[in-house]
Amino acid sequence: MKKSEVLLKLEKFKKALNKLEDAVKIAKDDLDRDGVIQRFEFTFELFWKTLKAILDYHGIECYSPRDCIKKAFRYGILDDIDIFFDMLEDRNLTSHTYDEALSKEIFERIRNIYVKVFRNLNLEEKI
Repeated sequence: MKKSEVLLKLEKFKKALNKLEDAVKIAKDDLDRDGVIQRFEFTFELFWKTLKAILDYHGIECYSPRDCIKKAFRYGILDDIDIFFDMLEDRNLTSHTYDEALSKEIFERIRNIYVKVFRNLNLEEKI
């Protein structure tokens, strides 16, 4: 993979993260909360695909979100594997089931934890 391709993926991830942050700031009802969760799912998808591109650029193959997170941690791209596995689990839960109480819990994690974790990644330094 070319460095320019990795940088484009990173830019798409950053744009999605900005939109997620914007949505979190203005969310005030159930519909807004559902929109935040949808943006989180999209942002997480771009996140793991960006990890995949970074790893590929360094000659390391990965095939799934879990595999890419493990390898990114092993090679020093990610500092905390557990929080990204938590994100993956929450993304899977929101994608495959709908439970109002669970969606409120996940929304709070997105707002209070996940956005900050994404923002502090500094993936540019890992390319």
